[in-house]
Amino acid sequence: MVFRAASQNPCRRGLVGWALLVVALALGPVAARAAETSVAVAANFTEPAREIAAAFKTASGHTATLSFGPSGQFYAQISKGAPFEVLLSADVERPQKAEQEGLGVAGTRFTYAVGRLVLYSKTPGLIDKRGAVLTSDRFQKLAIADPTAAPYGVAAVATLRKLGVFDALKPKIVMGTSIAQAYQFVDTGAAELGFVALSQVIATPGGSRWLVPAADHPAIDQQAILLKTGQDNLAARAFLAFLKSPAAIAIIRKYGYEIR
Repeated sequence: MVFRAASQNPCRRGLVGWALLVVALALGPVAARAAETSVAVAANFTEPAREIAAAFKTASGHTATLSFGPSGQFYAQISKGAPFEVLLSADVERPQKAEQEGLGVAGTRFTYAVGRLVLYSKTPGLIDKRGAVLTSDRFQKLAIADPTAAPYGVAAVATLRKLGVFDALKPKIVMGTSIAQAYQFVDTGAAELGFVALSQVIATPGGSRWLVPAADHPAIDQQAILLKTGQDNLAARAFLAFLKSPAAIAIIRKYGYEIR
């Protein structure tokens, strides 16, 4: 989808060509056989994952079927036998645990993106450039993702603690099951402001926001791993290989993520 629109650009044709080469190397002589893989994707990575899956299908013919949700919830499902073949987590902990517990294929884990946390409101002028609104009485509800299931929730709590306002704001916190629900609370007006992923609002005009300094919370290193259920699926291996390609990296960066 993305590459069809850009097919007349020589530079982007080069990216597609590189991606095709990556997929061909991953699949060897059976590259011509289209296949499908099931991918569990952290909620914050919803939009880039959709673009990457479309580009992957254009480049390889394979289909990546995506499911979105909290990383912790996905890990619980995977540990109980859910048939996902690739995990794109929002943290390091779950892929590392999958590898240690034999649910993931050793040596396939890598950081595909580094996330950024944003304090966001649909109200212009509500949030200043330093997040000082958190010490004011200008709001009634603050949305965050559940820190037991979502790494962005962990980052939000760490930020509030660093600012020394966590205990004072506890009564105002509304907790979403995922970063997607935290954003929904802000988007619908159920909360005047909330901590969300930069990728969720990077293309949203208006409102007000504060990009939280990375030093204010634990790094949001997002890792991928091939699960044991997908170790014999060539499409699953090809999808992970494509995730490292210049074509995929360009999409990831477009949504405000950093690459290690």
